[in-house]
Amino acid sequence: MAEETGSGGSEEDAAPALNPPASIGDDDEGGGGAPQWMCTFSDLVTLLMCFFVLLFAMSTIQEETFKELVQSLRSALGVQQVPETGTREGLVMNSDSDTHEPKDHAVDELGGMVQKEMEEIVSDVRELIMFNKLGGQVRVEETEDGAVITIADMVIFGPGESRLSENGRIVMEKVAMVLAQFHYPVTVSGHTDAMPMDNRDYASNWELSTGRATSVVRFLISMGIDPTQLKAQGFAHYRPVADNRTPEGRSKNRRVEITYERTYIARAFDDGLYR
Repeated sequence: MAEETGSGGSEEDAAPALNPPASIGDDDEGGGGAPQWMCTFSDLVTLLMCFFVLLFAMSTIQEETFKELVQSLRSALGVQQVPETGTREGLVMNSDSDTHEPKDHAVDELGGMVQKEMEEIVSDVRELIMFNKLGGQVRVEETEDGAVITIADMVIFGPGESRLSENGRIVMEKVAMVLAQFHYPVTVSGHTDAMPMDNRDYASNWELSTGRATSVVRFLISMGIDPTQLKAQGFAHYRPVADNRTPEGRSKNRRVEITYERTYIARAFDDGLYR
């Protein structure tokens, strides 16, 4: 027996080799299930999904505010291709604009033309002020009503008078050249301060303010402005722009305003009467 076992080698060499013990991580890597970290990851993804679903559910789109913003951008940029509804995915606003698209587009286009004309009027008057060094005496601004040209009374009238002074005629000639470029109705408004009248020619500030507006209108007609496009009105001291209790304030209140109103310009465009 000793010879048989010894002929092929030692007893340890003849014994079958044992499988080494499995490592701790073999079951995880070699098994058929998912790794353990996937459970934590899937929980995290589910929580994130729930979080964003809640955010979306609680968010609202203020349609009217969005439309106001679009209109403001159109007015500022002078373009009409700003989208009316959200273009991002998932942001769809219910609107009946599709059924009124032709009419709405026409209204937006008209508003863009009116705004462009307002800006051109303001630009031309500012050039007039700059080249003739009338800063502080003549100014122009764009308001909700339209383009308003304001002329201080001392530039074109003597104290308590409604007849244009020589300097006033020179200034109004230059203003008339600007007005002649735009064929729209113009409103001329006279304003005074709140000091009581001490003038035998005028019973009150009503007569003085109206007389000054009328004098400007008559002069503009003499310069070739269409009289059917002119309107004169006086407001006395009832529409002040400054404090009537101070000399500076009263000086600002004594003024003549020449206004291109938006409504008249829009009507001219709408009727196809422009130039």
